[in-house]
Amino acid sequence: MSRGSEKQFGGTIGQTVTDSKPWWPTPNRPPEGAPNILVVLFDDVGFSDFGCYGSQIRTPTIDKLAAEGLRYSGFHTTAMCSTTRAALLTGRNHHSVGMGCLANFDSGYPGYRGKIAREAATVAECLREHGYRNYMVGKWHVTPLTESGATGPFDGWPLGRGFDRFYGFLDAETDQYAPELVSDNTHIDPPGTYAEGYHLTADLIDQSIRFIADHTADRPDIPWLTWVALGACHAPHQAPADLIRGYDATFSHGWDVEREQRIARQKAMGLVPEDTKMPPRNDGVKAWDEHSADEQRVFTRLQSAFAGMLDHADRHLARLVAFLDKAGIRDNTLIIVMSDNGASQEGGPLGFINAMGPYNLRPEPMAEKLLRIDDIGGPDTHTNFPHGWAMASNTPLRRYKQNTHGGGIRDPFVMSWPKRIAARGELRHQFVHACDLTPTLLDLFGIGFPTEIAGIAQMPIEGESFARSVTDPAAPSKSSAQYFEMFGHRGIWQDGWKAVAFHPSGTPFESDKWELFHLDRDFSEVDNLAEKEPARLEEMIKLWWSEAEKHNVLPLDDRFGARFAENASRFQGARTTFIFHAGMGHVPTDVAPDVRSRSYTIEAHVEVGEVGAEGVLIAHGDATSGYSLYIKDGLLVHDLNIGGGHEIVTSNRKIPAGAHRLGVKVERLVRKEHPAMGTRTGASEYTLLIDSEPAGTLQTELGFHLLISWSGLDIGRDRGSPVSHYEAPFEFTGTLLQVTVVMHPDQDLDGEGVGDAEMARQ
Repeated sequence: MSRGSEKQFGGTIGQTVTDSKPWWPTPNRPPEGAPNILVVLFDDVGFSDFGCYGSQIRTPTIDKLAAEGLRYSGFHTTAMCSTTRAALLTGRNHHSVGMGCLANFDSGYPGYRGKIAREAATVAECLREHGYRNYMVGKWHVTPLTESGATGPFDGWPLGRGFDRFYGFLDAETDQYAPELVSDNTHIDPPGTYAEGYHLTADLIDQSIRFIADHTADRPDIPWLTWVALGACHAPHQAPADLIRGYDATFSHGWDVEREQRIARQKAMGLVPEDTKMPPRNDGVKAWDEHSADEQRVFTRLQSAFAGMLDHADRHLARLVAFLDKAGIRDNTLIIVMSDNGASQEGGPLGFINAMGPYNLRPEPMAEKLLRIDDIGGPDTHTNFPHGWAMASNTPLRRYKQNTHGGGIRDPFVMSWPKRIAARGELRHQFVHACDLTPTLLDLFGIGFPTEIAGIAQMPIEGESFARSVTDPAAPSKSSAQYFEMFGHRGIWQDGWKAVAFHPSGTPFESDKWELFHLDRDFSEVDNLAEKEPARLEEMIKLWWSEAEKHNVLPLDDRFGARFAENASRFQGARTTFIFHAGMGHVPTDVAPDVRSRSYTIEAHVEVGEVGAEGVLIAHGDATSGYSLYIKDGLLVHDLNIGGGHEIVTSNRKIPAGAHRLGVKVERLVRKEHPAMGTRTGASEYTLLIDSEPAGTLQTELGFHLLISWSGLDIGRDRGSPVSHYEAPFEFTGTLLQVTVVMHPDQDLDGEGVGDAEMARQ
C-alpha cells in the first residue's frame, strides 16, 4: 500500500492532502473522513444481465449507480458462491483460506475445509480494528452447514467473523417466500407470508435500512460497512407474477436473438471491443428455433422469472439508495454492486418449475411444465431456467457457473462514491479478481492490514489493490498471476493471457485439453492459440501447478457425490436416534435426521383432550418437497411430498382422547435399477402407528432418494411454506411431549445423484 493512498480523505481520490495531522488512524478509531461502505452482492447473475451491461432487464438503480461512477469489464470471481465470498471477504485466494469448493463439506485437506481459516481475517474484522460497525444482511454460506444448528459452533457465523449484526440465511439458497432466516445467532420465523405479500428481497432491504438508520441515530460519527448479499438471482427464481409475465414479450424471440442483441449493446457501450466475436452455443444447447412452440413458451416464462427476480431486486435496492440520500449520507458512501459468479447451469437443458421432483426421481415432463406455466415463480415452485438462457446471461462468454471459462468467472462490477470518485459513467478494463477487493478497500481508506487479530497471526494478503484504476483508466492490471480451479476445471491468467482447461468429471486430469487465449485481444475466448504458441501454453500450465501448490489447491478432486455423501455420513456418524422436545426451535436441514434412502420410524408422544386435537407433529421441508406427520379431522396423516406430488396415507381409525404414541414406520423394500435415471431405486412402505399398532399402509415408488428438502424441520408446527394440505403453521392443539426419529442401518445413498442434487443448491 502506498503512503499516498493512505492520505486521500481531503478531497477527490488522486489529490494530495497536506496538513499537519498524522495520516495514521487512532487505534479503534476510523481515519478522518472515512466513508461508509455498502456492498451489494447478487447471486448467479451473469456478465450481461444488468441493463448497463447489455440486458433488456430493467435495472435503473444499478444503471444510475454506474452512470455516477465506474463499471469494470474485467472483474473476475471464482466460479462458485462460497468460494467467491471467501475471496471477497478475506483478500486471499479461496483455497488459501480453506474454502476450496463449498461450505457444504469438509474434505480434510487444508484447502477444502469448508470454513474460512482464523488466520484469514475478513474485511469486517479489519475494519472493526479501526472503529467501523459492520452489518451483514442476506446470504452467508461460508461456514459448514453442519455447524448451522442451534449449538453452532458460531465462530464461523457472521458475528464470529467481524460483523456486529446479522439478518439473513446461512445456506446457499432459500425460498424467497418462506426463507430459512437467522437473526444474529438465532433461527427465526419469517416476519410474513406469501399471502401477506412477503418476499425475502424486500425484507433484506428493510433490515439493511433499519441497521443503517439505527446506526445513524446512535453513532453518526462512526462509519459503517453494510454487506447486502441478496438471494437474487439464485434459484428458486421467485418474484411477483405481474413482473414475471411482463417479460414474456421481451424474451419470446429466444436466446439466440437475445445474445446478438446483448453483444451489440455491449459494443455500443464500449464494454467489450468492437471486434469481439460471439462464441458458438455452449455444448448441448440447441438453436432456439429447433424447440417446439410449447418448449419455447415454457422456456420464455422461465427466463421471465429470472428477469422478474432481478427487476424486483433492483426496485428494492432503489429504496435503500433513496434512504441514504434522505439521511444525507449518500455522498460519502462507497457503493459496490457485483455478482458472485456467472449464470447457473443447474437448471439443466430444459429448466425446472419444481426441481425437487426430478432430484427425487419424479420426472417433470414438458406437458406438466406447460400445465404449470402460470405457477412459475410462485410459492410452490423451485424454478430455474434452462442452459440456453444461462448462456445468454453470460454473453459474450463461454460456459457457466462452476466453469473456469469466462462465463463462470467474469462478472459485472459497479462502483459509485460521489464524494471521492470524480469519474462519472466511465469504464475500466483492468483485470481484477475477487481477492483484490479487500486490499482495495483498505487502500482507498488508508487502513493498514493487521498482522494479528485476537492473538492469531494473520496470513499475508494475496490480492492486489486496484485503487489506482479508480482514478486512472490507464492503470495496469494486477502484477501477479491469478489461478482458477473449481471441481477440476482449471485456469490461469498472467499479463493479459489466459490458459484454461475444462475438466469432464471422472476423467483423468492429464487428459484435459488446455486452451490458450490472449485475453486482452480476445474478450470472449474464441481464438485458441494453443497450437500456435505451445511454449507459452506450457509455461502457463507450469505456472498453474506452481500457484496451485502455493495456495493449497492440491490434491485435485473432481468428485461431486462422493464428497457430499461422505460429509453427511461423517457428520451423523453412528447416531441413529434424534429426540425432539416440545419448545425447541427450527432445525436446519443439514443437521436434521437424514432419512434419505433408508428405513426409519417416527414416534410422537402426545396427549389428546376430550375435544380432540389437530395439527402438525413433525414436518421437514416445504411445499416443494418434504414430509409431514399430523392430525386432521381426528385422523393421523402422513404426507410424502415429492416435487409437489403428495403420497398420503390416512389412519383407518380416529385417535381417542388420552395419552398416545403416534407415528409412522417407513420401510425400504426391494431395490432395482431405474432405467431413466441410471440409478437404483425401489418401493417404500409407509405404515401409520397408533400406540404401536398399524393404522394404515401405503406403498409407493417415490421416496427421498437424493434429498428431503432445502427447508428445515419443526415439531408441533409447520412454520413456513406448508408441506401438506393445511394452512401453515397448523400448530398442534393438543399436548406434544416429544418426537423421536429412529434411523435404521440400511441407508444406501446414490452418491453421484446426491452430488447432482446438491449442486443445484449451490
